[in-house]
Amino acid sequence: MHIVRQLPAVFSLLLSCMLATLALAGDAPTGKPILTVTGQIDETNQNASFVFDKAMLKQLPQYSFTTGTPWHPEKHRFTGPLLRDVLQRVGASGDNIQAIALNDYKVDIPKVDSEKFDMIIALLMDDEPMSVRNKGPLFVLYPFDLQRESQSQIYYNRAIWQLKALHIE
Repeated sequence: MHIVRQLPAVFSLLLSCMLATLALAGDAPTGKPILTVTGQIDETNQNASFVFDKAMLKQLPQYSFTTGTPWHPEKHRFTGPLLRDVLQRVGASGDNIQAIALNDYKVDIPKVDSEKFDMIIALLMDDEPMSVRNKGPLFVLYPFDLQRESQSQIYYNRAIWQLKALHIE
């Protein structure tokens, strides 16, 4: 009889453990990894890094803007999560973001830029996924036409296409 009274508590504990496991599993990529974040981060899901697949990036709030860029002759609509939302998701605490492209090209972006500008990690251009040939699959973009202060060589140099990783320092 004593055991029967404890069953609800045991069941509750087991249910809590199962839900916690499912929540953690939801933070792990199930598709092909597309972005790896390392360095000064509080949240990890694979070794000492946080790895996103495309679906995980799409689960973050999406933001769109239309802008011209120095690399496209006409304006395009870009869509993806705000860089600051990605940094918040992983608990980034450093002041500098080293962005790394597929070809290992690197650029430093001050973290303050992600707070000052509505920068996105674009997944889509004109509502279509971007191929590697078309600067994808990920492209860090400043809202050049919406926040005109970003229309300078300093910020053009910090925009990086074919993004594969962010290292927070």
